[in-house]
Amino acid sequence: MLTPPHPEKRLILVSYRLPFAAQPTPEGTTLRQNAGGLVSAVLSMAQRQAEGAFGGKIHWVGHGEDALLALEPSQLQNEQFIVHPVAIDPVVVEGYYEGFCNATLWPLFHYFPSYALFQEDHYRHYQEAHAQFRKTLAGLVRPGDQVWVHDYQLMLLPGQLRADHPYLSVGFFLHIPFPSYEVFKLMPRTWRQDLLEGMLGANLIGFHTTDYARHFCACVEEVLAFPMLADRVALPERSVQVGEFPISVDFQKFDEAGQQPDIQTLRQEYQRLLGHKKIIFSVDRLDYTKGIKERLLGYERFLTQEPHWHNQVTFVMTVVPSRDQIGQYQELKREIEETVGRINGRYGTIGWRPIVYSYASLSFDELLALYTACDVALITPIRDGMNLVAKEFVASRQDERGVLILSEMAGAVQELPQALVINPPDTQEVAAAIGQALAMPGGEQQTRLQTMREHLRQHDVFRWTDNFLRALQRRQAPEPGMLTDLPLDELVTAYRQARQRLLLLDYDGTLTPLVDNPAEARLPETVHRLLRQGCQESLLVIVSGRNRAFLEAVFGDMPVCLVAEHGAFIRYPASPWQQLSATSLDWSLLVRPLMEAYADRYAGTFVEEKETALAWHYRTSRSEEASQAATELAGLLRKLPSQTPLTVLEGTKVVEVKPAQHSKGTIARQLFQQQAVDFILSLGDDLTDEDMFGQLPNWAYSIKVGSGRSGARYRLARQADVARLLGLLFTVPDEIPAVVPVRAGHKAGQPR
Repeated sequence: MLTPPHPEKRLILVSYRLPFAAQPTPEGTTLRQNAGGLVSAVLSMAQRQAEGAFGGKIHWVGHGEDALLALEPSQLQNEQFIVHPVAIDPVVVEGYYEGFCNATLWPLFHYFPSYALFQEDHYRHYQEAHAQFRKTLAGLVRPGDQVWVHDYQLMLLPGQLRADHPYLSVGFFLHIPFPSYEVFKLMPRTWRQDLLEGMLGANLIGFHTTDYARHFCACVEEVLAFPMLADRVALPERSVQVGEFPISVDFQKFDEAGQQPDIQTLRQEYQRLLGHKKIIFSVDRLDYTKGIKERLLGYERFLTQEPHWHNQVTFVMTVVPSRDQIGQYQELKREIEETVGRINGRYGTIGWRPIVYSYASLSFDELLALYTACDVALITPIRDGMNLVAKEFVASRQDERGVLILSEMAGAVQELPQALVINPPDTQEVAAAIGQALAMPGGEQQTRLQTMREHLRQHDVFRWTDNFLRALQRRQAPEPGMLTDLPLDELVTAYRQARQRLLLLDYDGTLTPLVDNPAEARLPETVHRLLRQGCQESLLVIVSGRNRAFLEAVFGDMPVCLVAEHGAFIRYPASPWQQLSATSLDWSLLVRPLMEAYADRYAGTFVEEKETALAWHYRTSRSEEASQAATELAGLLRKLPSQTPLTVLEGTKVVEVKPAQHSKGTIARQLFQQQAVDFILSLGDDLTDEDMFGQLPNWAYSIKVGSGRSGARYRLARQADVARLLGLLFTVPDEIPAVVPVRAGHKAGQPR
């Protein structure tokens, strides 16, 4: 029995770091709010509770420092928030945060795989830290809550919350890039499976850009084989929405702060100290992803190529301390400082330093003074999830002066295309952009900044928060039954108006779910009943890789057309079998020993001998290497010197070899050319069905069942929905089942 939702809907945020620190005061210890875009956005939302989205204070769960853990519960709250610090053993924190998070996930997700460490103890600590977060949330979460989990430090948590609270509303947002599959698969297999399954515990998964969302979806299909349909991952019992939610800044705060008297005074002081020269400014924390060395080399090339700018421009570069106890970061700091010294030594004079370098944190006033004093903001990350520095600079320029030079590798570039966009390792492009920026007329500066500022005004950090949470609330509605991009009304109308209908249906994975032992695949009674009804009004063809005896045993009691062994044999209703290929089986003498060798090598695999084909099945194998072995075997089979042209088929957990002269495609073409049909529907789930899809006319309703790329026009995400689809065709129109709406125009064959 389900526990009813609590009448007061609460928001619970979960992140590695808490947004508060313990601050001693004469009256006792209180909470001091830390700076940060997420904190500011949520604070603003908390102050606008009159809109009625959530009741009461916002709860925030995060790793607790000793000072916070020592406070009483009554001290762990203020007017808007209640803080729940998570206690984690320091040894675990070291392996979890410094180890797996920052020495594995951070470099790998930022495309620095050579820096990534793959240590089992680090991953074990990552799991142990999650167990502590899970324990804290177990005593906090109640029905009706919304939980918003943040970032790569907590990728397993949504799945754990789903296991503990199946009907909980969970959102997950990744604040760093999500890499392509070729990079992601460098992780051990079980780790990547765990991370993806953990994220899929959420109802809604958010990324900064379309590219990151697309990479995630591709990894889900490759690693977990869950089908994607538009912006949804189709799980067996539910779907997960994947969306693009670019984070932003508090535009009003930066816009107004730059005009405050204290900041104006500080800005004028900086300009005086720098001799009223042109100012290039950059600020980053110390990290190899930020492209700091690359921008220095680009600036050096600019000074070499445009000597007339000597003594006319100063590059103010601030690097904020970060992780400088780690060897890679220490080496990076040394290289930066050596490069700065070399450039200043080569080009500087008694009255001019080309680079003013500082390794220090900046206060908000200092940052705003430099944002509004500089002529050029030079932002060159090699890879960055978003990069809010670029947005802060634009938001602060109320004077509509200044030029933004921005790396094409930053997520922010998709929203700020009016910047001068560069590729950081291309030092010539960086140098040319610096020269263009310094010489840019004021009118062009104003035009570019006006466009970017208006975008940020309309898409500030509060809109980011609202958009994500509203999308998460929409996901709380009961999910409709069928997940498909089929135009169902159109399909039903076309079927009922047609005079001669042809239905081409695959068996395994389409009419029946895939099972470990193919001999145990049973046609569900519902599907059997529907097919008996459907064959009364249509030419219904079962196009399968199965042999004749199997198909006769399953479908012998109904007037359907049977196609066995991928088109080698055909039997029309009330007619005997016809063999469509009379090829010699001499080729099997080459194929069988090779398949049997693989069957001996991998336990749980076996060779099936058909009348015209041989197949190596590995559905029951528990070996993680079986899938790789299948690809290897298929490659070897294609190289065999057979006198008979052969086709090697890589199906679902099977590698099959057969003569090339027949296929599901050849038989499909033969059938629709022989019949004067005005309606064709084709359903299939694996690569063997692609031949069938490819031979049909472009008006046919070709439908891919499940995951994977396809040439079919449409996709049905789950095999279990095949019965619903057939029931839709073979029943009256008012019984059309509900569907999940998807974006118009998406086709199954389009890459995602």
